[in-house]
Amino acid sequence: MEYRKIKDQDEDEESAGDLELSRGKPNSAGMMNNVAALGALSGVAPQWKRKSMVTLALTILTSSQAILIVWSKRAGKYDYSVTTANFLVETLKCALSLLALAKIWRTEGVTDDNRLSTTVDEVIVYPIPAVLYLVKNLLQYYIFAYVDAPGYQILKNLNIISTGVLYRIILKKRLSDIEWAAFILLCAGCTTAQLTSNSDHVLQTPLYGWVMAIVMALLSGFAGVYTEAIIKKRPQRNINVQNFYLYVFGMIFNAIAIVIQDFDEVANKGFFHGYSFITVLMIVNHALSGIAVSMVMKYADNIVKVYSTSVAMLLTAIVSVFLFGFHLSLAFFLGATVVSVSVYLQKFGKTPR
Repeated sequence: MEYRKIKDQDEDEESAGDLELSRGKPNSAGMMNNVAALGALSGVAPQWKRKSMVTLALTILTSSQAILIVWSKRAGKYDYSVTTANFLVETLKCALSLLALAKIWRTEGVTDDNRLSTTVDEVIVYPIPAVLYLVKNLLQYYIFAYVDAPGYQILKNLNIISTGVLYRIILKKRLSDIEWAAFILLCAGCTTAQLTSNSDHVLQTPLYGWVMAIVMALLSGFAGVYTEAIIKKRPQRNINVQNFYLYVFGMIFNAIAIVIQDFDEVANKGFFHGYSFITVLMIVNHALSGIAVSMVMKYADNIVKVYSTSVAMLLTAIVSVFLFGFHLSLAFFLGATVVSVSVYLQKFGKTPR
């Protein structure tokens, strides 16, 4: 398969990213246009600043996803079609990518790295992650029939372990014993920080809930690692072009899901039936989060993504203290300490490659 053509070398990926800054200006400009869409800084930035900005954007955006999904429910159910919501997410991501490309074409012209014309060999790999993300996103809605938001956050931590395992299997990148220990500590720390006096009810999650959580973790890990592989296969390729193809297939498969699952409902009640302001916010949040994820894949890796989304949970709790009078528990401080140790071990325990 295509992802097996990716070489096992992190240092080469770093140098490739630096090379983009010196000779791949369209890539840099494309990234900065997406960052502008995310509300971040604009202008050319050094490599470490670029990684920091996209990681920060991802951390902020993912911290509110579960809350918005729960808020979009009314009387315990979704009044809107989740398949249409996912279709709009992919459509918005595709539109943002095209807008960024249009600005690049106006300012810097069309080049081999930023043109949309391509080959079958390049495009044929994009349907795979599109299908995986489709199934994962649909499960993300339906799992709330079995668990609440806090329980979902705890079960979501299974994604940490699955990403590490699939990162090793698919990309053939060896993780040191210290890095594996850091991954396990990260999972344990995030889970501990989310514990409350009512957290034991997660153990009573129905079998369907556990199966959906495990499948979601595997799909999320595989889709993320596979996407990183195909994006980095051509490091000089503009990220907006790569995003465009990924999101076009996402739109196609979500349109098929609408026809198969919700055709009668959409035909009788309308495409936007049951939508509210919170639903719109949720769609925008998911779209911007998706773009941020793709940029993290391009300029960093899945390990950074996992730590970013994990730290987002801790930051949300800390901010809630000042905004909503949220009281931090002893479990949170213990979990935050374990996560901090995990971040330290991951940073200084990398295996030379």
